Amino acid sequence: MRIPRFYTTQALQADDEITLEESVSHYISTVLRLRENAPIVLFNGNGADYTADVVAPHKKQTKVVINAQISLNVESPLQIHLAQGVSKGDRMDYALQKAVELGVSEITPVLTEFCNVKLSQERWEKKHEQWQKIIIGACEQSQRNCIPSLHPAMTFGQFIKVSTLQKRIILAPGSQTYLSGLARHPQGFQLLVGPEGGFSEQEVYTAEQIGYTAVNMGPRILRTETAAATSIAVLQALHGDL
Repeated sequence: MRIPRFYTTQALQADDEITLEESVSHYISTVLRLRENAPIVLFNGNGADYTADVVAPHKKQTKVVINAQISLNVESPLQIHLAQGVSKGDRMDYALQKAVELGVSEITPVLTEFCNVKLSQERWEKKHEQWQKIIIGACEQSQRNCIPSLHPAMTFGQFIKVSTLQKRIILAPGSQTYLSGLARHPQGFQLLVGPEGGFSEQEVYTAEQIGYTAVNMGPRILRTETAAATSIAVLQALHGDL
């Protein structure tokens, strides 16, 4: 049976006893119904896992004792920064979840010409919190112990002006350059994926003018969430650890 694994914001050290956050405590005691002495694994994003035992399960304040630190390196050697066009419904959630599972190091939600999501500042902040939870959940599931950086949402124009040493690519059906033909880049890749409807011709043109390479994913048009996962998987298979 797989040992449950949880993220915590707290400092972790062998032999310490800590009280877990309410959300994690609730899941341990109420959902999984773990009892005293049940084994669990904790991580806080510092690049290590920690084995622990439940001392006192409680729906709000579960106490655990940390046994040992386990240094496991499951991070990809390929740095990928996913700039994902914001989509409606659960498409964005799916894209972020699968991107994390596939090993991206950074994520930026991008507002494009064809983006149909219009939110107030307060609701954008709530969206950011929701996406952060999805990222953490994907790390828990995929055994990652480093949390990918989630940057605040920004417009297409703002994002393409951000300097980077990575190879910058933008998905554009019809391009004569295929993603699978790109050479490895020592600093990795910055990958721009459009929302439903993709990028406008003007956006692709503007990106190319400042150094982005427009790339094709093949003869079929993919949904935005499929395009994100597929393109990351291709890059990881060619230049990463898949």
